[in-house]
Amino acid sequence: MIAEETLVQDLQHPETRSQAFEVLVDTYKQRLYWHIRRIVLNHDDADDVLQNTFIKVYKNIKGFKGESKLYSWMYRIATNEALTLLKSNAKKLDVGSGELQDRMLGNLKADVYFEGDAIQLKLQKAMATLPEKQKLVFNMKYFEELKYTEISEILETSVGGLKASYHLAVKKIEAYLKEEA
Repeated sequence: MIAEETLVQDLQHPETRSQAFEVLVDTYKQRLYWHIRRIVLNHDDADDVLQNTFIKVYKNIKGFKGESKLYSWMYRIATNEALTLLKSNAKKLDVGSGELQDRMLGNLKADVYFEGDAIQLKLQKAMATLPEKQKLVFNMKYFEELKYTEISEILETSVGGLKASYHLAVKKIEAYLKEEA
């Protein structure tokens, strides 16, 4: 795997940009896809958001200063794009975010790309009850196994705040699953 600094330099240089972008996409597309998918729940929406994320990365890479890791910067873009899509969908359907979440969960069962079982679906329903930030933190910590310092860079939040959010999310999910049992 290519070093991140070298990759950024290659992305910022016109002669090497195209090839470096291919490497970037190959390196991060799967991780970013699943990060986005856990937010938007739908395969087609996740694909759209992933594409928008890479377009934004390509257009804005010249302005990347290296103040955070490249993947942290991309995760932040992906997160913002996913949340923007959810807000846009809620607005189009003229529903609140809670109702949109319910509809998305209802559609999840019918999604041919959803490979989860009944337990996975219950976990998704439990996660749907969480506030947005707790859900993001839980996804990144539990599913993506990111360190708090990495999540802190992505969400631009203190590590202490993230630990509290994760702890609260776990408690709420446990309570929901006990109630549903």
